[in-house]
This record gives sequence, structure tokens and C-alpha cells, in this order.
Amino acid sequence: MDIFLQQIINGLVLGSIYALVALGYTMVYGILGLINFAHGEVVMIGALTALTVVKLLAGSGLPGPVIALIGLMAAAPVCMAIGYGIEKIAYRPLRKAPRLAPLITAIGVSIVLQNLAMMVWGRSYHSFPAVLPAEAHEVLGATFTDLQVIIVLVAAGMMAGLLLLINRTRLGRAMRATAENPAIAQLMGVNVNHIISLTFVIGSALAAVAGLMVSANYSIAHYYMGFILGLKAFTAAVLGGIGNLAGAMIGGILLGLIESLGAGYIGDITGGFLGSHYQDVFAFFVLILVLVFRPSGLVGEKVAERA
Repeated sequence: MDIFLQQIINGLVLGSIYALVALGYTMVYGILGLINFAHGEVVMIGALTALTVVKLLAGSGLPGPVIALIGLMAAAPVCMAIGYGIEKIAYRPLRKAPRLAPLITAIGVSIVLQNLAMMVWGRSYHSFPAVLPAEAHEVLGATFTDLQVIIVLVAAGMMAGLLLLINRTRLGRAMRATAENPAIAQLMGVNVNHIISLTFVIGSALAAVAGLMVSANYSIAHYYMGFILGLKAFTAAVLGGIGNLAGAMIGGILLGLIESLGAGYIGDITGGFLGSHYQDVFAFFVLILVLVFRPSGLVGEKVAERA
């Protein structure tokens, strides 16, 4: 029972991170019908930028949460600028091109960002200073830390705020109108290019938060960390229903739980033949099953038919 509860806790933390990253994928797909495979690299740059600032301030005497917040305030503008640049330089000229062209471009942008990060931060793994509270608590034999609670609560708050933005604000109405029919939205006075750019910017801001979370949770960051994380978040978006914000959140949490429970019990299931380091298999096995049996995801897609 204690192993099961421990894996549930780990899965909720991991799923919260996946859900935040998946929102970036699903927002862009919902408004453009494009899979932004460079989004994982935006998360990576956010993590490394925040880590750099946190390391500089680690011995300043400031409280740990304040240092982490300053790191996030430095990482968010960097990620938002990168997201804006990706949309304007790489994707906007290909908006009316065949679907294969933006897909290949997205993969190319991902590789470019990886190499730029490698040039700036090097190939080495960077340790994240212990500036956030990590006091452990025990419940029914399972252990969780203050940091894990912070990650889940911040992720929940960010997701709730995004839903309010999309459903209750003028900007959200403009985003929904652009997703439904860009031509008609433009006739109604919506600046479509501006709205699409803002979608990338908002998604990149969420990526900065997710980057800080994952690097703080695992106490490490490196230039290649965004690749697998991005693929798993994309899997979460597909699992919930690509283009559906609620689906991305549900998919992220479910994927985190599936992966954690699989890692906890795979040794028992296979008689010790496979260990917990095979946990990545579960994410992509889930992706295959969803694409085969329910391509629209568990909740269903929410991508409007374009005229």
C-alpha cells in the first residue's frame, strides 16, 4: 500500500509538469493546427536560464523562494521572446504551406535551439541549488516534500488561470474566434497575427514555469532535457485530446500516474527482468494505444472545422 501511495504522489507531481508543458502544445494546435515540436526546447531554455540566475543568487542571503521567483522572472521573458521569435520567423511564413513543411521546420527549430543551448551552457549536467523548501513529510508510509506540494499547487493555479483567461476574457474570446475561423475573426476586427503570437507567448511562459519545476524537482538541468520531456507532454496532449485545454490537463496527470505506477511495479510484473529505468516505455506505449484506438483522445479534440 505504501508503494502504491508513493507512486501516486510521484505521479501527481510528474503529471502536473507534463500538463503544463502539454498546454503549450494544445494551445498552438488548437489555433493553428500545428504541432510545435520545439516547445520542449523552450522548456529546457527556461530551466537553464532560471538555474543560471538561481546559482548567481544562491549565496546572496535572500530567501530561497525569492531566489526561485527571481529566476522565474528572468526565465519567463527569455522563453516568451523565443516563442514569439519562433512563431514570427519560422512558422508565420509557412502558414499557408503544406502541413509537412511546418512539421519539418518545427523539428529543425528544435535542433537549432538544442545546439544553441549546448553552445551557451555546454554539454555538462548542471545541478540545481537547494533553494526551495524540501522538508519531507510521511503519510501512511509514503513520503512527500514541500517542494512537491508547491509544484502541484503552482501547476493547478496556472492551469486554472489559463482556463479563466481563455473562457472569461476578451483575449480568450479572440483566441477562440481565431481558432474557429481566422478569416471571419479578422473581418470582425480581430488581429489574427497578434493573437497567434500571443498564443505562442503564453505557452512559452507556461514552459518557463515547467522548466523551473522540473529542474528543481530533479535538481538537475541540461541542454537535452527538453526532447524527451516534450515528447511525453505531446503524448499527454494526444491522450487527453489535442486542442482541448482540459484534455491536456487530464492527459498530463494520467500520463504521470501511468508512468509512475508502471515504474513502481514493472519489476514485479516482469519478475525483475525490467527495472524502473524503463519507465519511458509506458509513455510511448500509451501514445501508440491512443493513436490506434482513440485518435481524438479521451476527452476529444476541440479543434474547430475551418471553412
